[in-house]
Amino acid sequence: MPAPANQSAPAKKGATDKKPAAGNAAKPTSRKKDEEEGADAANALDDGTQGKGPFKPPDQQDLTEAELKEEITRMLNANNPHAAENIVRYNFKEHTYKPISVVEQMVVHFVLENSLEYHDSSEDENSNAEEDQPDADATGADDDDDADEEETEASATAAEEGEAKEEKVQAKKESAAPKGGKKEGKVTNQFNFCERASQTFNNAVRERECQTEPPPRCNFSSTANQWKIYDAYIEEVQKQEKNKEKQKVSQSNKDRDKSVKKVLLMESQTNDINKVNSGAKILERMVNQNLSNDIAHDFKYFEDASDEFRDPQGTLLPLWKFHYHRARRLSVTALCWNKKYQDLYATGMGSYDFNKQGQGMLVFYSLKNPSFPEYIYRTASGVLCLDINEQFSYLVAVGFYDGCVAVYNLKKEGTEPVYKSSVRTGKHTGPVWQVRWQKLDMDNNLNFCSISSDGRVVSWTLVKNELVFTDILRMKLNGTLSDSPDDGEEPTCGTAFDFHKQIDYLFLVGTEDGKIHKCSKTYSSQFLETYNAHTMAVDAVKWNPFHPQVFISCSSDCTIKIWDHTINDVKTRWLLEH
Repeated sequence: MPAPANQSAPAKKGATDKKPAAGNAAKPTSRKKDEEEGADAANALDDGTQGKGPFKPPDQQDLTEAELKEEITRMLNANNPHAAENIVRYNFKEHTYKPISVVEQMVVHFVLENSLEYHDSSEDENSNAEEDQPDADATGADDDDDADEEETEASATAAEEGEAKEEKVQAKKESAAPKGGKKEGKVTNQFNFCERASQTFNNAVRERECQTEPPPRCNFSSTANQWKIYDAYIEEVQKQEKNKEKQKVSQSNKDRDKSVKKVLLMESQTNDINKVNSGAKILERMVNQNLSNDIAHDFKYFEDASDEFRDPQGTLLPLWKFHYHRARRLSVTALCWNKKYQDLYATGMGSYDFNKQGQGMLVFYSLKNPSFPEYIYRTASGVLCLDINEQFSYLVAVGFYDGCVAVYNLKKEGTEPVYKSSVRTGKHTGPVWQVRWQKLDMDNNLNFCSISSDGRVVSWTLVKNELVFTDILRMKLNGTLSDSPDDGEEPTCGTAFDFHKQIDYLFLVGTEDGKIHKCSKTYSSQFLETYNAHTMAVDAVKWNPFHPQVFISCSSDCTIKIWDHTINDVKTRWLLEH
């Protein structure tokens, strides 16, 4: 029968009881007790469970044979199951809380902090000395006399090693001590001190050599004749002439530089004049208003009392007389008021006489200063028509007698137009009788239309620095329209046109033979309707701004007619004739 757990096992044979050594009263040690208890527990387990099969806990689940053979697959990943998935942080840009998509999955299980000691330092020597000393408590843990002997031997060896260490340290101190009684040097930093030394090499002497091939040689021989000597003299004379031309060119460049300097001086003088130009203009207006104070008062408040006794007649009182002394021989051919600045109007000057064509003039007057024009533009041909843009009041479209159209910008300095048509850009071949600004196109580009004696109605678009033309109509003498200019038929002369105030594509065209055509931009191949309005040339045609169905026309036959374009009866289609 096995011995019970509370009884001690029998003593081993040959074991003798010995008294513990002095100072070792706490025997056996804790390590020895743990070994004995572990051995007793192992013996008891072997005695109680040997030959009975594996140990089964009472709460283990019973599984069938199929469940035991079933393979269960487990997927391992690096995700932390305890990591939070709903962390939100405040976004200062959007002023709201937003979830964080990336969560830290790393988990730290063990951290060991350590320290380093510099080799051959005082701390290293002390730690080595402490490790070499014997542990008195560890050696006194044995329970036999052999432990005492080992302790004495260990203490003896430790003493010998300590003496050897002390001798080594003393030798190092003696070797490190300065000779001749000199003062000890400064101790270097043992942690981050390092000694560096470098020695540069002398650059080796290099020798460079190169060898070129000798120039090619050839034997040349010739005979000196009379014509060769003549050719040599001619070449020399040509060289001398070229040198003379170069000297002349250099002299001309010097003269040109002098002329440029003179121009710069003139410009500087004009700049000085421009500085006081605005002040002088204001002063001139003040003087004119003081001189013509009575005229300005009559312009606002004049009423003729005699008009009450003359019902069918009235009175016209002339107020101002505008004139420019350099335009005395020119006829006034066009007038147009500025819609934004109501005191400013433009005047076109030229000539209707075909045999007396010459230069023209575009002049702007203001009611504030009737003595002198505000702007003056000289033109190469006579001005026949003009129109001021309502939205951009500084842009003026002008039509000339030679068939050109131009656009002037009052904000820019100089007398040249900013846009002008030419033969390359499709100018008219006859005098331009009317120009009219239109609404902005689909690309927000400015555009205007013109009509000329060549029978064309053209739309001009201002694109960057050029005028782009598009033919709207090409009228022929037989009352039809043409798409090509080279069809051989004679064109009819257009004299006036006007676009409808509400319907953008509808417009009227007056001709030299007295007809009025109702046209559309969408149908360029035929007229919508033709009116046999007058017996002579139509001078002007206008839509009524208040009644969209009515328009008025005047002609050189001294008649004025008012029309309703919705009436189809030829006899009753004009409402009034005067």
